[in-house]
Amino acid sequence: MPGARRCVGARAPLSRSGLEHPVTVPSPGATPGSPAEDSDAAVAEEATSEAVVAEDSDGDGDGDGAEGAGGDEAKSAEDAPAQPSEAEAEIAAQRELRARIAQRKAEKEGPIPAGAKLSGQAADLLAAVRAMESGQAAPAPPVAPAAAAPSVPAAGAPVPAQSGPRAPEPARAAPVAPVTAPEAVAAVEAVLADGGAPTALAPQATAVLGERAGDALRADPWLLLSVPGVRPEQADGFARALLGDGCGPGDERRSAALVGWLLERAALRGHTALAFPAVRAALAERSVPDPDGALRHAIAEGAVLVFQDGAEDTDEETQEAAEEVAEEAAEDVAEAAPVLLGLDRYALAEESLADGLARLVKTAQEASWDEAAAGAPSPSAGELIRAVAGHGLVVHTGGEAARAEPVALADAVRALGLRPVVAAHSENGRRRLGDGAVTVAGLLSGAEGPGRDADGALDLDLLVVLDAPQLDVETATTLVESLPDGARLVLGGDPGVLWSAGSGRVFADLLGARVCPQIASRTPDPGPLGELVSGIGIGELNQVDAPGKEVVIVPVRDAGEAVHRTVQLVADSVPRAIGVPSGQTQVITVGHGGAVGTRALNVALKERLNPGPGRFGGFDPDDRVAYVPAPGRTLTGSVVSADAEGLRLDCDGVPVLVPRELVESVVRHGWALTAHQAAGMRWPAAVVVLPGDAAQGLSRPWVYTAFGRGERHLSVVHGVDQALAHAVAEVPAAERTTRLRTLLEGLLAPAV
Repeated sequence: MPGARRCVGARAPLSRSGLEHPVTVPSPGATPGSPAEDSDAAVAEEATSEAVVAEDSDGDGDGDGAEGAGGDEAKSAEDAPAQPSEAEAEIAAQRELRARIAQRKAEKEGPIPAGAKLSGQAADLLAAVRAMESGQAAPAPPVAPAAAAPSVPAAGAPVPAQSGPRAPEPARAAPVAPVTAPEAVAAVEAVLADGGAPTALAPQATAVLGERAGDALRADPWLLLSVPGVRPEQADGFARALLGDGCGPGDERRSAALVGWLLERAALRGHTALAFPAVRAALAERSVPDPDGALRHAIAEGAVLVFQDGAEDTDEETQEAAEEVAEEAAEDVAEAAPVLLGLDRYALAEESLADGLARLVKTAQEASWDEAAAGAPSPSAGELIRAVAGHGLVVHTGGEAARAEPVALADAVRALGLRPVVAAHSENGRRRLGDGAVTVAGLLSGAEGPGRDADGALDLDLLVVLDAPQLDVETATTLVESLPDGARLVLGGDPGVLWSAGSGRVFADLLGARVCPQIASRTPDPGPLGELVSGIGIGELNQVDAPGKEVVIVPVRDAGEAVHRTVQLVADSVPRAIGVPSGQTQVITVGHGGAVGTRALNVALKERLNPGPGRFGGFDPDDRVAYVPAPGRTLTGSVVSADAEGLRLDCDGVPVLVPRELVESVVRHGWALTAHQAAGMRWPAAVVVLPGDAAQGLSRPWVYTAFGRGERHLSVVHGVDQALAHAVAEVPAAERTTRLRTLLEGLLAPAV
């Protein structure tokens, strides 16, 4: 059928288990010197890059991306409480994901009758896979499933939604391998020393590569690329030191490692797959002498998967006939369905998500909620209620004011005797929704929400997820696979904001696939700020009347003046003229590095607003902080105190304890944030800083997101001249290569 997906490399169909949790883990490969746009997964490796590789400077060593929890988070795993914590839940989720990957690899039983319409490089890739399946090249062994971990929470023990103060929650550990034996780490240290690499990499390398990491690195030094923060030139130097003349740029081990590194690096920029020509060109840039051969080897070894989504699957007779078709026709098919390369992790997530969404569409029972729709507070809310009554999956779009419509839907459904849950991306977003709302992370961990039923699914009838553009593909998969058959799902959000910090573009792909009803709110955001942001959304930077000083432009000439004006606005001008205290004003800038990045601004703001010696690991009581428990998830708050256990924070009314060993990698000062960190959150006032060197990092979604963070007031420290208007009018979101839209189109008919 048209739109069907083909995986050249035989993958068994995905099935939904009672409770499956793919999770987001820190990915290696952020590039020092990458653009200043906030690809807020890139700093997942920043602590490692700065401490070990020592490449970073205030210029942009972390790519000026988002905060992320680095590999050091593994240390907090042993601090977990007796009851299953969020950390244990994530680790258990990763184990289950690995087990599923291993099971799916084991289900390959023979050559797959597909590929008759492939030609050129695609046919060569398929030939490599079939050679592998026939035994001519041994595939990589599947990842052994780890021991099962306790399910979270226990079935039948619902947890009520928590909107008030909660007990301190420990910092979540990154879902990495368990703490390894000291002798294993020592063996890796010896190998690293022999290769001239920093021995500080040993704990991470052991966690990534396992107990026999030392032997593995001696046999294949380029496995060092799998450690976050390590770059190809560093792995090459390590390999030369260990292998001497026995290695070269065409070494198959190097090629396989580079392919994986390139795809992981692409995932930090939001891609879940890459086109074959892009990977081939990248290998050539890395001095691989035979990129085509390198890719064939990587496929045969199971290091990468090949997809041709959208090509028609044919039976054996049709395939034999197709082999006789003219080469031009075959090339036309290949052009219509490009060959993509991807990692199993993201392929599994996207396919599971597509299957799960299709399941919700097909299992929902149509209902009649006309009376509830008639009593809705607005026409848009009524339209949303009617759509959800008849469908298992609905998309709702709109700005901040439109968030009231999904809330009205939940109230109407509750009045009908059903069980709705409304979830937001952040604590800030949850607080704006009122009592009873939860966060996505809290819902999945079991700390918030209704708990799970006897089958392990969330105990609800309707799930409304706001700030849905912030969902990466793995989090979205976890959510969907946690929903029972027959449940309804509403994904709501503003399509104009920045996409998720993690890989994928779930909300945009679902909108593009048009396989479910899409309800566009007709409720505009009010006032001058609403008018300004609405214009930006359609590519127009308009001058708006602001009689109450809702919008103020502050021109600056250089970086020093930009920092000075920013501090002046936060500490004096906004509190005096607008009546918004400094603690309720958020500064937003393009990146972390540079003379006007978050680092420099936070130093200046702390000196003015809360000077102190930083006796708690660089922090003092009442410091504003940004706490990043996982890549792409930022909690804002303030320092309460510190003790032997760690740093105690108040994050939007939620007490949080960050263990001492994690403070340096997951907590930063938070008077200034990047736009990606601020997405999904709002404050009474926002100060957006645009220094002259920020022009290349600007885009319409960035400006739309940053300018929309203020509820009552927006100040723009403006030093980019015409680059701001150019970005709004001419620079759309950076494209991401994903498969979800095509997968959905192959599973579901277009919505009427």
